[in-house]
Amino acid sequence: MARKRRYLTATLPDGYVKTIGPTADPFTHYWRIVATLADGKTEVFWGHAKSLAEARKTRVSVVEAARKRGWANYTIDIVELVETAP
Repeated sequence: MARKRRYLTATLPDGYVKTIGPTADPFTHYWRIVATLADGKTEVFWGHAKSLAEARKTRVSVVEAARKRGWANYTIDIVELVETAP
């Protein structure tokens, strides 16, 4: 039997909307890191996770990434994914 393909949408606190899909993977959360570099430029990293606990692990690794990459500051958002119509 084929796995159900679905679209997943994340709405971040700043109003940004990201849709993932079609996918059969059981993703539940979306994370985004917006990093400000020393020169004022920004970098954006994002991903999705199969649980809130998995998504929260990103917070641990981002501290090390900020130090290694020399980020002036960063924000990380983790939001729940919601199944949506294509």
